[in-house]
Parts: sequence; structure tokens; C-alpha cells
Amino acid sequence: MTDWPQLSHAYGSAEDIPALLALIASEPEPELWNDLWSALCHQGTVYPASFAALPWLADMAESEDREQAVNALGLAGAIMAGAEQPHEARDVRTRHSTEIAALLASVNRRLRTATDRTEYVELLESMLGFEGVAGWSEDLAWGIGNEEYEVSCPGCETSLFVVLGERGFFCTSEDYALSDGPVETRPLRPTSPADLQAIGSRLHGIALGDGQHEVAHVLTYVFGNATCPDCETDFSVADRVGAGQQAAEQ
Repeated sequence: MTDWPQLSHAYGSAEDIPALLALIASEPEPELWNDLWSALCHQGTVYPASFAALPWLADMAESEDREQAVNALGLAGAIMAGAEQPHEARDVRTRHSTEIAALLASVNRRLRTATDRTEYVELLESMLGFEGVAGWSEDLAWGIGNEEYEVSCPGCETSLFVVLGERGFFCTSEDYALSDGPVETRPLRPTSPADLQAIGSRLHGIALGDGQHEVAHVLTYVFGNATCPDCETDFSVADRVGAGQQAAEQ
């Protein structure tokens, strides 16, 4: 039995969490899920109560209501992406191995039946969180969903937009979204699927296997290369996304 009052979340005692979980189970309103996210994974920070909620989230991930299940998998994945943060919950992956295994099985089933691109990428990111893949369990969905990554040039340290989507596939240091005129860009250079390695190759293969050809195509750019339009330095997009995550954690 979980002693919720003895646990903490973003706003103090977690004594209010059981009532919130009961409300979500009976009234699946987006606002309630937002409240739960805010308490248990506030701006990516996790707490002892976050991990205590994993059994409930694992059960909810099996719901016949797909929206409920996807919400549960998204929050659980975000919580596990922060498992290595200081949180006084000790060895989370050992203590919650049963729930994590159940969540991983659930997310793999949902991936195969996802039709919405955004939902698919978010589920893929949750899968990485359950597997303990650092970095991409926090960055994958943000960049592909928003069709851009913000990185710094390794040569001149200029802030850059790496754009991936309807506007094209390019790198620029200018605010292209708000500009009324032309901006200086450099085209991204995708990696051939045959040349993808490690996590890039795996994610690309999973997306193809699930029939998510558009996601697979974008991934060749995420794990491809770019050129800074200010100093002409070439760089790996994935490496700079990873460098940004490391800087944010310091």
C-alpha cells in the first residue's frame, strides 16, 4: 500500500494524488492529465511520487480507451526518462522492473496500431524512456513534433534552427518562422538508411516496420548532417541535439 502523504511531488505532499488518479479513471479530461503531469513531471523533473504512480500508469496503459492509454504511456515514459535525476527514490528500475516491463510491452503494441504521426513519435520516445536510452527519450518527440531542433554551432556557437518538415529540411541562424523575406539557409544532408548506425538505424527500422514512412524519412535527417550558414562548419545534427541536452542538465 502506497503511503502517499509521505511522498512528495512538485508542489509538496503527494496526499492529493490518489484522488486525482481516481478522477482521471472516471473522468478522462485533458485538464486532469495536465494536473497529473504538472505534479509528477514538472518541466521534466521527477519526484518520489512520480515513480509510485507507475503501477497505476501501467494499469491505465492497458485501457480500452486509447486516449487514456496513450496519456498514461506518455507520462510514464517521461517519468522514466528522468529516472537518473536526484529524487530519493533509490534504484527505480530494479524496484519497478515489473511495471516497466509491462509498460514497454504496452507501448510496443500501441506503436504498431498508431495512425497519427505525433502520437507515434511520442510513443516511440516513451519506448526509449522505458528502455533507459538517455537523451532521445526526452528529445525525439519534441524535435520531430515541432519540426525543428534548436542547437548551437560547434564552430562559432551561434544558435541555429535545424528545420525538419513542411517548410523544408535546412539549417538557419535566422528566425525563419517570423521573417517576411528570404533567410539564409543551408540544406540538411540526410544519412542513407543503409549508413545509419546504432540508435538511428534502430529507430528508422522500427518506423519502417510500423509503416511510418514519413517518420522514417525525417529520421534520416535527424541522424544526418548540417552546415552552419554563419561559419560554414559542418556538424552532426544528432550530436548537437545531444550536446544541448547535456548542457541543459549541467
